[in-house]
Amino acid sequence: MTLTPRVVVVHRRTEREELVRQQGTWGQAKFVSKSRGLSLSYVQTRHSLAEQALQTVSAAIPSGWRRGAVERSDLDRFLFEPEDVVIVVGQDGLVANTAKYLSGQPVIGVNPDPGDGMGVLVRHPPERCASLLAEVAQRRAGTEERTMVEASGGDGLEMTALNEVYLGSPGHQSARYELRLPDGRAEAQSSSGMLVGTGTGATGWLLSAARERRSALRLPAPTEPALGWFVREAWPSPNTGAELTEGLLGPGGELSVLVQSESLVLFGDGIENDRLTLGWGRTVTIRAASRKLVLVV
Repeated sequence: MTLTPRVVVVHRRTEREELVRQQGTWGQAKFVSKSRGLSLSYVQTRHSLAEQALQTVSAAIPSGWRRGAVERSDLDRFLFEPEDVVIVVGQDGLVANTAKYLSGQPVIGVNPDPGDGMGVLVRHPPERCASLLAEVAQRRAGTEERTMVEASGGDGLEMTALNEVYLGSPGHQSARYELRLPDGRAEAQSSSGMLVGTGTGATGWLLSAARERRSALRLPAPTEPALGWFVREAWPSPNTGAELTEGLLGPGGELSVLVQSESLVLFGDGIENDRLTLGWGRTVTIRAASRKLVLVV
């Protein structure tokens, strides 16, 4: 027996909800903000738009379909099913937060406030959900497969991300490691850490790193099976070098990093509390992931 489709709506708490959690009531939050000379009208407007978008999306789900919902902070505990259709209601970053927990399920990105943010991954207004769900059910929806990045430290230590992974010290100390490239070149380094990102990440942190150093490196496109990488603030010393600090990983290529610090951390898409801790002597390999984000376009 084939199960009816399930739509999982992913959202995150609004600024208004966060303020209420902190202050106890909305009235108290407004009182505190007013005493500081601040207005919460913008916060209320964004909250109303988010609530309206969630209502519109809920109404668009066919009555015979199964439903699920998950808040951003609970994603790591939510079990997605292979046949799910995922609707992300929020900003681009919420799609990235969700992607690492998926394995090929189609994702519809809904922007509750089209005038806010870039809308690269959340391309659709809430009103489009009904027609998009029908197209997905009939296998007529246009999709775009976006490359993801994965890191493996052995013994089940794995991390997947849509934008980028960061490897570095958990504090503000230098990260010590040996970096080895696919062509066999290697260098012991002491740096502020390294970024390895996809074409999707090439519009964010990876692009910022490239611009800061005025790099001529051509960053990959979102669907290209390639990764860009940058070492941040490599320090040349008698024991460490600063020559191998940026590059492009083509299809099948991978970086190998031998940890030479007491501990380094690795996290994806800026989510520091969901991270791997890697001790001295651990080797981390970073490559393009075999699975991709299937974005409904």
